[in-house]
Amino acid sequence: MRYLFRPPGTDGHGLLSLPWHEPLEEWDPELLLEVPQRGISRHVVRFVAEQGQVFALKEIAEPLARHEYALLGEFEEEGLPAVSVLGICVDRPHGQDAILVTRYLEYSMSYRYLFSRAHGEHSADQLLDTMVVLLVRLHLAGVFWGDCSLSNTLFRLDAGTLAAYLVDAETVERHPRLTPGQRNYDVDLARERVGAELLDLQFGGMLPAEIDPIEVADSLPPRYQALWDEVTREEVFRQDEQRYRVAERLQRLNDLGFDAGEVELVTLPDGGVKLRVETRVAEPGGNRRQLFRITGLEVQENQARRLLNDVRAFRAYLEQKSGGPVAETVAGYRWLAEVYQPVVDAIPTELAGRLEPAEVFHEVLEHRWFLSEKAGRDVGTTAAARSYVETVLPHTPKEMTTPSAFLGGRG
Repeated sequence: MRYLFRPPGTDGHGLLSLPWHEPLEEWDPELLLEVPQRGISRHVVRFVAEQGQVFALKEIAEPLARHEYALLGEFEEEGLPAVSVLGICVDRPHGQDAILVTRYLEYSMSYRYLFSRAHGEHSADQLLDTMVVLLVRLHLAGVFWGDCSLSNTLFRLDAGTLAAYLVDAETVERHPRLTPGQRNYDVDLARERVGAELLDLQFGGMLPAEIDPIEVADSLPPRYQALWDEVTREEVFRQDEQRYRVAERLQRLNDLGFDAGEVELVTLPDGGVKLRVETRVAEPGGNRRQLFRITGLEVQENQARRLLNDVRAFRAYLEQKSGGPVAETVAGYRWLAEVYQPVVDAIPTELAGRLEPAEVFHEVLEHRWFLSEKAGRDVGTTAAARSYVETVLPHTPKEMTTPSAFLGGRG
C-alpha cells in the first residue's frame, strides 16, 4: 500500500495506524465516529478522529481518487469553497479501491440536518440560493461540477447567512473557461438531483408540507441565470457617470461575494462608456484579509464584513474620545482586546463549541440591536453578551456544529 498526503508531514499522521488493508465497510465500529444527519453517498464513507480532528474517508476507484485528490488540492490553493483534502491510500491489497481522506468541515451542516430541525430557520429557497452562489463561483473558475446536488454540498453559517462548500469532486472537469452549453448542462443536472433529493425528504416526512419539491427544483435554473447575469453583465453609461457607476458596480459585486479582476472601460462612438469587469471568486475576500491584517482573526467573509463594521464604529468612538485620528491597526488591536475577546471569554465552558466565536460575536451584535430597540437606548455590548449567553446560546442544538459535539472525548 502507498499513502499520499497533501502537504507532506502535516496533521493526520496518526491515521497511518488504521487498518487500511481491510475493506472500509468492515472496519471496527470502535474506530469510527457517527456524524449526525450526513448526506447520502453512492460510496462507502466513514468518519474517524485523530488528535481532536475529524476526517472523512471515502472508498473509491483509484483513478477517481487520484483525480479528486488533485482537484481538491487545486481548489484549496485557489481559495475555492470546497472541503480540504488530506491524502489518499492506493495500491491496497486484493484489488481494493483507494481511500480518499478529507478534513471534516467544522461547523458545517448537511441539507438533511437543516431540514430535520423542528423549527429550522433556513428555508429551501435559502439553500437553493446558497447552492447557486457556489455553482456560479465554480463556473467562473472554469469548473464543471457534473454532480451538483444537496448531498454533495455542505452548508456553514456565515454571519447569519449560509455559505456552501463542494464536498464531492470525482465528476469535476477543469477548463480554462466554460461554454454556455457546459454551464447550462451543469445547472440542469443540479435541477434534477435537487428535485430527487427533496422528493426523498418529502417521502421521509422531513420536508415542510408547504414545499413543492419539483417547484423548488425548477426554480434553480432561473436563480442561477439571474446571478450569472448580475456578476458578468456589461454596463453602458455616460462619461459624466463613470466614476460613481464603476464604484457602484464593484461594490455590488463585493456585496454578492465576488471580487473584480481586470476592469475594462471602452469608449463608444456615441460618447458613452461600456464597462466590462472580469469577475472572480472572492474567497478569501478582501474583508477577511483586512480583518486578519488588523486583528489577526481568521473568519469567513460575511463574518469579517460584520466584524469590520464594528471595528470602524469603535475606531470612530476612539477618535471622538481622543479628539484626534486613531490608526486603523491601533483601533483593531484595542477592539480585539476590549470588545471582541471579552465577548468570547463570556461564553460558559459548557456552551463553548456551539458556534464559531466569530458567529457568536455576530449574534451578540444582532442581540444588542434587538435589546437596544426594545430599551430605546444603546444597551452596550457587555450587557448584550451577558443576555445572549443566558437566553439565546443555550438553545443552539448541541449536535449541530463542530466535531467536538460528537467526538465524545475520542481522538
